[in-house]
This record gives sequence, structure tokens and C-alpha cells, in this order.
Amino acid sequence: MNKQVVVIGGGIAGLSASLDLANLDIRVVLIEQSDFLGGYGIQYACKATDQCVKCGACQIETKLNDVVEHPNISILLGSRIQNIEKQRRFSLSVEQKSQYIDADKCTCCGICVDQCPEQEALIKGFSKNNRPFLAVCEARCRNLKGIPCTTCQDGCPEKAINLCAERNTLQIDGDAIIAATGFKAFDPENKPYGYKKFKNVITNLELERMLKQTGAFRRPSDAEIPKKIAFIQCVGSRDARLGHLWCSRVCCGSAIRMANKIHFMHPDSEITIFYIDIQSFGKDFAELFSTLKEKLRLIRTIPADIIEVENNRLQISYFSSESIDEDYDMVVLSVGLIPLGENKSLLRQLELEIPENRFSQYFQKAGVSFGNGIFGAGSIVAPMGIADSMASSSEAVWKVMNYLENKNQKSRNGE
Repeated sequence: MNKQVVVIGGGIAGLSASLDLANLDIRVVLIEQSDFLGGYGIQYACKATDQCVKCGACQIETKLNDVVEHPNISILLGSRIQNIEKQRRFSLSVEQKSQYIDADKCTCCGICVDQCPEQEALIKGFSKNNRPFLAVCEARCRNLKGIPCTTCQDGCPEKAINLCAERNTLQIDGDAIIAATGFKAFDPENKPYGYKKFKNVITNLELERMLKQTGAFRRPSDAEIPKKIAFIQCVGSRDARLGHLWCSRVCCGSAIRMANKIHFMHPDSEITIFYIDIQSFGKDFAELFSTLKEKLRLIRTIPADIIEVENNRLQISYFSSESIDEDYDMVVLSVGLIPLGENKSLLRQLELEIPENRFSQYFQKAGVSFGNGIFGAGSIVAPMGIADSMASSSEAVWKVMNYLENKNQKSRNGE
């Protein structure tokens, strides 16, 4: 079948859909707006202890590697869709930011990073499977700010860096589109928990990155191992004041697996999870949860606020049969999934509308089609974790193949 499908979004849903289509001998153009593939998922740490807890982090790594190596998949990084038109096929106008590092030449040796005089002018991806592994930060690079400097370009042994690279405007055709643009993590700065004010209040995503990048669990304020840790669930989810009434479906699984990992690394740690309800996940949930309940405290309430006390410790005020103030070394906010703002723009280009603060109601279930060659997968549909996103993508691909076959049949019949 000589067809091409455009997949928009390079997170776990987009990677899964692209790979499934490519393995069915469909040509795929995978469009990602950031500098790296993998979305939020590629930032997740493996939470295995002495046994696998099926967190799914390794599956994203595997799919990312398979996607970048697949001959049927063309990847456009740093790219945004400017316009979408449809006649017999879809035609997408795509603007791609300057690609300063050639993915085919870069060997990820790191010489450019070592020699660069400007901190964070070269950004590392979260995975060794990212191609390229590095990207140039336009806001930090001296050359791109008009200050003469070609240190990285001159020092690259593979001649993979071109600081004169220009933006591209591309026209991409496709026989179908899969929208897999994902979600946005809730920003808890306006919650009364001191996020960005107190160093030892972090989000679950920041904890994921800490463990993935360093393999260690430390307090940001002093790099000491925190003994007493609190997880606060549903930060930005199930919140009527925000209009976020949905359950994000991934936070409980993440917190429970992470608490299990921390306790395995530091058996003397004291971990408390403040929650509204516990969302079950996977067939092994009951066994893991039952075991973990003996290792930590579960308190069914949501704290009122947090203040910083002596030695950068954090005092949590909460109500559990009585008002309690309790000190912790570190607090982890399990932030919710909210609709990505760019999804609204994309759906408008597809001549669709979504209500404010809602996931797309047009994708009522994973992989649903509008009947005109547009399909949804992953968290553009609804909040979902890695396993559900992969299942959603598989269903979307199945619907795409049916759509393309019906289109072929009509063409053969002269319709």
C-alpha cells in the first residue's frame, strides 16, 4: 500500500503509532515541536527495585530507538504546523526551526559541550537514543545572540554543527493524520505549597528527572538524603475551583512506584502519601499496594498549606480527625495532566473546536475517527499513562488502516 501518514507529536503515543504504521509498510512523517522525541515519558526514571514494577519507562526507550532507526519514518524536530488543507489528500505547511546539529553526523561525543563557553547553550536530551542527542539553545548561544563565537562548530570532529543553518518551510502530504500531541503538566506555583519558593518542594516530574539523570535521591537545598518525605496527590486534578474535574490517571501509579523505589534505595525513609482516592493500575497493583502499605503512611486528606521552617524543612498543615502540623524533609507534588494549549490550535486547523479546560470531546475513545482521515491517540483524547497510550495508538493505527483500505477500494471503483 503506497500511502503516507502524518503523525503529529513525538511522545509515547506518537512513537507507538509511527512504529506500528512503519512496520505495516506505511511511510510516516513524524512531526515534533520540541528539539527531542519522547515527550514527558522519556524523562521518566525506571522504578524497578529488585524486580520490575512495570512502570513502562524502558518501553519508551525501546520505541524511541526503533523509531529513529526505522527506514519508513521521517522525523521533523523543532517543527510546528502552520496550516492544514485537504482535497484528496492532506497538505500540511510546516515551519521547522534551524537544525544546527546534523543528526546523521553527530556521534554524541560531547566535545562541543565541554568546549562551549556558555552554560546550557547546548541542551542534552533525556535519552541516549535521541538523534541528535544535543540541541543548540538559541536563547543561550553567543553566536545566535550576535556575539562572535564558533567554538562548538570549530571543535566538532564530525563537522556536525552549522550555526548558519536556516529555518525551513516544508509542504508535507499525507493520506491520513494521527494527532498525538499529548498533555501539559499542571503548574502548581499558585497552589499554597511553596513550589518555586521553597527549594525542597518539587514536582513528581522533577523527581523523575532527578532519578533518571543522577540515579540518586537528594534534597535540592543541600544534596542530603531526605529521611521524611511527603507525596501530595491530585495537585491540579479533581479540583472544582480550577474546573479540572478529571482524574489524571497516572499520578497514583507514579507516586506509589516512586515511593516503593525510594524505600528500596533508603529503607529507613519515612514516606507519607496524602490522597483523595487511590487509582488502581495494572494487574499487579493489588500486590504492590498491599506490600507498600506496610512501608508507608497513607492519609486520606489533602493538605491546606506548607510553610518552610528551620533547616529548610517543610511544615505541612492538614486535617485528619484533627488539625495537624507536621514537618518533612522534602515534599513531592503529584501534578495533574491538563490539556495542551497547542491542541486547541491544531484542532481549529482541522476545523474542530474544544471547550475551555477540556480534553478533546471529539475523540470520545482511543483512536476514534472523524470519518475524514483524522484520528486521535494518547492524551489528546483523555489523561492516560504509558500502557493506555500505547493501546490507544494501536487502535488509532487499526482505524487508519481500515480508512486507507476503504479509500483504496473507492479509488478502484472509480468513486
